[in-house]
This record gives sequence, C-alpha cells and structure tokens, in this order.
Amino acid sequence: MKSSIAKRVLVAAAAGLISFSAVAQEKAASLDDLLKMVQQSKVAESKEHKQREAEFRRQKANQQSLLKKAKDTRTAEEKRSAELEKKYQEQEVAVDQKRQQLDERLGSLKELFGHMSSTAADLRSNIGSSLVSAQYPNRTEFIDGLLAKMNSATKLPTIEEIERLWFEVQRETLESGKVVKFNATVIKPNGEQAQQEVVRVGNFNLVSNGKYLEMNDAYQLAELIRQPDASFQKMAEGLQASTAGFSAFGVDPTGPTGGSYLKAMINSPDIVERWHQGDIVGYIITAVGVFAMLLAIFRLIVLTGVSAKVNAQLRSSTPNTNNPLGRVLAVAEENKGVDGETLELKMEEAVLKERPAIESGLNLLKIIAMVAPLLGLLGTVTGMIVTFQAITIFGAGDPKAMAGGISSALITTVLGLCVAIPTVLMHTIVNARAKRVLHILEEQSAGIVAENAERK
Repeated sequence: MKSSIAKRVLVAAAAGLISFSAVAQEKAASLDDLLKMVQQSKVAESKEHKQREAEFRRQKANQQSLLKKAKDTRTAEEKRSAELEKKYQEQEVAVDQKRQQLDERLGSLKELFGHMSSTAADLRSNIGSSLVSAQYPNRTEFIDGLLAKMNSATKLPTIEEIERLWFEVQRETLESGKVVKFNATVIKPNGEQAQQEVVRVGNFNLVSNGKYLEMNDAYQLAELIRQPDASFQKMAEGLQASTAGFSAFGVDPTGPTGGSYLKAMINSPDIVERWHQGDIVGYIITAVGVFAMLLAIFRLIVLTGVSAKVNAQLRSSTPNTNNPLGRVLAVAEENKGVDGETLELKMEEAVLKERPAIESGLNLLKIIAMVAPLLGLLGTVTGMIVTFQAITIFGAGDPKAMAGGISSALITTVLGLCVAIPTVLMHTIVNARAKRVLHILEEQSAGIVAENAERK
C-alpha cells in the first residue's frame, strides 16, 4: 500500500514539473515579444523625433526672413496710416470749406428749404388721411422723394419738384371744397369688388349707390359694414343722382380727421341690440312688463264694462244681476222685512262679495311695479361682476371695453324702470276705476239702510 502511495506522489510531482516548465516557456515567449515591441517603439519614436528636429531646423532658418517681412509690412502700414490720416485731415478741411461755400451760396434759400421741408411733411401727413387720395392716389411717393432730397446734404430739389409741391398743396386745398364724381373699385361687405361711381363730398365723406364708404391705409374704398339710418342713405342716393343745384346730405364733420363721429354713430347699438344686451334678466323683465301691461289693459276693459253696467243700473229701478250694483240691490229687495241692523249686515256682506272681483289684479300690478326695478338692479349687479372679472383677466388698458361692459350692465336697470313706471300709471288708472265702482256700491248700500231706518 505504501508503494502505491509513493507511486502516486511521484506521478503528481512529475505532472507538476511538466506543467511548470510549460508555463515558464509561455512566460518566456511573452517576455521576448514584449521586448521586441519595446525595441520597435523606440525605433519609431526616435525616427519621429528626428523628423521633428529636421523640421524645426528648417523653420528656424526661415524665421529671420519671416520676421524681416513682418517688420517691413508694419512699416509700410504705418506709413500708409499716416498718409491716410493726413489726407483725412485735408479732406475734412475741404469739406468744411465746401459747407461754408454751400451756406454762402444758399443764403436765404436755406430758410426757404426749411419751410419747404415743413410744408412737405405737413402735406404728407394730410395726404395720408385725406379722402382726396382716393381719387388721386400715389401722391405720397413724390412727397417722400422730395423730403429725402431736402433732408440730404448732397442733393437739392429741382424747380419742377418745387412747383409740383406748390401744385399739390393747392390741389389738396381746392379739392377739399369740391363735390365730385369719379369711378373707382369698391369692396363690398361680402368681399366682392365692383367698379362703380363714387361721390366725394370734399374731404368729409365718400358715398356710392346710397352707401357710405371708408378708405383704408392702401387707399382702397370699402362699404361700411354698418350704415347710417335709411334717411341718410336716401339723401346719399339723391346727391349722387343730382347734376346741379343743392342737395340735402348728412355730412360727417369729423371726416378730415378720420370720421370718428360717423363711426361712433353707426356703431352705437339700436334699441333691439340694447335690449339683447340685457341678456336673461332683461328678457325676464320684458316678459314681466308685457304681462303687467296685458293684465292692466284687461282689467281696465273689464272695469269699464262694469262701470257702464253700474251706470245703467243707477238709471233703472229694477235690480239686474248682471252688474255688482244690481246684485246688491237684489239683496235689499230680498230682505225688505228685516230690521235695520240685519239689513245693514246683509248689505255689507253683499258689497264685500263684490269687492274681490272688482279689485282683482290690482295687488299683482302693484307687486310688479315694485319688483321690476329690483330685477333691473339684479341684472346690473351681475353685469358689473362680469365686467370686473374681465378687467381682472385682461386689465383696464382699454377704457372703451370697460365702458361698454358697464353700459350693458345698466341696460337691465333701464328695462326695470321702463316696466315699473307704466305699471304704476296703469295701476293708478285701474285702481281709480275700481274705487269708483266700489264707492257707488257703498253709497247705494248706505242709502238703502238709511231709507229702511227711516221707515221703521
């Protein structure tokens, strides 16, 4: 057994020696390769260094020539800079002399050109918004060119340009006082364009086929989307159809400054549009007002008929049950034999039975007259809330928008008052009719009781 163990140990030792020798051989091979690689890299680096050294030596040889060239260039540029500076100073002196010479030669013309520049600038501003430009377009191009020349230090306007400036000033003045007709392209509200005759009333208004026109920044004519009242349009048609004499016409006095009055007038909402501004509260107030008027008219008609029947009963000695007085008198006829106190109670009871039918609807009219202003106030408050919410979101930069919101909010108050005032008046009239009938009933009842007391 010992011999077998010894054999195994020897075999293992032999295997270990063999493997160690193999590893050693591999390591030796890898070290040899590494050594060769180091030698090769050294050779490559030394070759590259040699190339760099050779390049540096060549450049060093050229440095002196490059330095000399740079110094020569600097010297030449300094000399050129000195010459240019000297030339600049000489030219500056010459320019000053030329300017003095120009000022001397211009003399009073310099002041004239200043006035011309001011006149041309004013004319340019007027032409830009003048309705005369619809008939005579493209005048601004000449004015712009003339202004550019007069503002230039090297150019002067010609005699022809000065004369044309005077002509344009005179033409603008004269055309502003004329009523003329000319053909132009008009843009319809639906976007279509049509060639038609246009009447220009000075510098105030443009009309065509009874429609008022406006001019945009491109000197294009377009019909106003909202037109003035039909009476003004009819006058515009009459003016276009006339050939001589005088014609009535609605002129916008702010026409030369942009026509703000006409725009404000036609953009103002009419009665129906203002009624719609009241929104749901306005509709409720209107419905309540219509109901109150119908009720008041109905009660007025009924009481008028009752009053007529009561008057007829006063002239008759026979009670007729088709009217309140007849029914009260019938009660007196039925209770002729009773004592005075009982008759008085019967008569009062008969009058009380007639009172509800006679006074029907009066309390409702009174309630409507009181509630309508409160509904208007409710609509105004809710409208102001909406307006202030809009101001919170968008700011108060546009006073027109804020004023428009407040105006719409106040519409409901106006509607409430418009309902309350007629309702109060109708209530007063209806109540007076009812009181008259009741007064007759009470008067006749008291007379019958007093007559019965005298007989007793």
